[in-house]
Amino acid sequence: MRPQSRRAPRALYAAAAVGTLITPLLAGCSGAGGSGGSSAHSINVLMVNNPQMVELQKLTADNFTKDTGIKVNFTVLPENDVRDKISQDFANQAGQYDVATLSNYEIPIYAKNGWLQPLDSYVAKDTAFDQGDILKPMTQALTAADGKLYGEPFYGESSFLMYRKDIFKKAGLTMPAKPSWQKVADLAAKVDGAESGMKGICLRGLPGWGEVLAPLTTVVNTFGGTWFDKDWKAQLDSAEFKKATHFYVDLVRKHGESGAPQSGFAECLNDMTQSKTAMWYDATSGAGSLEASGSPVKGKIGYVPAPVEKTASSGWLYTWAWGVQKASKNADDSWKFISWASSKGYEKLVGEKAGWANVPAGKRTSTYDIPQYRTEAAAFADVTRDAIDSAKPNDPGVQPRPAPGIQFVDIPEFTDLGTKVSQEISSAIAGQESVDSALKKSQQLAEAVAKKYEGS
Repeated sequence: MRPQSRRAPRALYAAAAVGTLITPLLAGCSGAGGSGGSSAHSINVLMVNNPQMVELQKLTADNFTKDTGIKVNFTVLPENDVRDKISQDFANQAGQYDVATLSNYEIPIYAKNGWLQPLDSYVAKDTAFDQGDILKPMTQALTAADGKLYGEPFYGESSFLMYRKDIFKKAGLTMPAKPSWQKVADLAAKVDGAESGMKGICLRGLPGWGEVLAPLTTVVNTFGGTWFDKDWKAQLDSAEFKKATHFYVDLVRKHGESGAPQSGFAECLNDMTQSKTAMWYDATSGAGSLEASGSPVKGKIGYVPAPVEKTASSGWLYTWAWGVQKASKNADDSWKFISWASSKGYEKLVGEKAGWANVPAGKRTSTYDIPQYRTEAAAFADVTRDAIDSAKPNDPGVQPRPAPGIQFVDIPEFTDLGTKVSQEISSAIAGQESVDSALKKSQQLAEAVAKKYEGS
């Protein structure tokens, strides 16, 4: 549900870059709940163990299987483990799993390497699925360079700014409808200490390409920077990249949460829930927890778009989506499962069975017209949808990019590069080195990666 631990296995992605196939460590073993093979009326699905996926698992037998006769054997694993297992099976085209949960980071890479089934023909025939109802940025993010669609979203998210309305009102402050980062910094200074133990803002500082670099890269984009220019020249020592990073590090050091170098999504969510911070910039998926029944801050939070400087929008884009392995012998049945799991009908089923707050939203336009959902998610639904609608994965900054991605660069090497750079940034947040020193080292790392692509 959140992008804080998106650490794909480095060796396998590096192999993907050169088209090398890896022999899976678990070849010949059946997955948990799987059979190691499939019949005409059985498919094997490998998916991440977040709550919405677990809910899907509970609802499948009595609904999808009952209606279609197709049995679904689920293997459900933690995020890092599932990424490892998926890459092993798909890279080798072992065919042990028919369907897997993949993000908009992996899908273009997997598609380029020929590991996925294109879904266009299924979409064309399955008019009830209504591809036109899928939010356009999601469709775009799951479409590969060859123009074909390789994934369907289960749910999606962007990023936005969350703030305590009651604290701002008490301090006589007004949050702009579309704030700039400079304005946010000014407000953070004014609400820092508004209550005992309360800091101005929470920003991730935890190392990880999906941790601190997720929000920081959106700041870099809107400040005019980029990881690489259109010719693959590394830009981490550019004036714009430096300005954005100095801004981010200075803001979190001056007015950010305690223990910032160890703070990721989970820590900032806890700080916001426990009134330890007055603002928080992060994933739109965090709002559901803040507004959940029993949350001590329910009804006290305001939500506005991701702050900007030089761009019209700056929110990131992420989705857990379904992909079908190219080697699957059950592609037709796999599509039937995907069509059900990402359908309008499934959202209605979840709303009725598990509550509308649990609906896997952020992927369909029609979701935001459901009265029950709008009531449950009134505080943040429209801002979330607008953030996703305005996301531009192919054009997130002020200059052309050589690869898609808003909070990441969609190349196999980014898992390793991003992790190493994040460690330098986190070190700067901790005061162990200067921002300039961190970026000097990071530039060298980026230049080494760029050499593989220059002239391509």
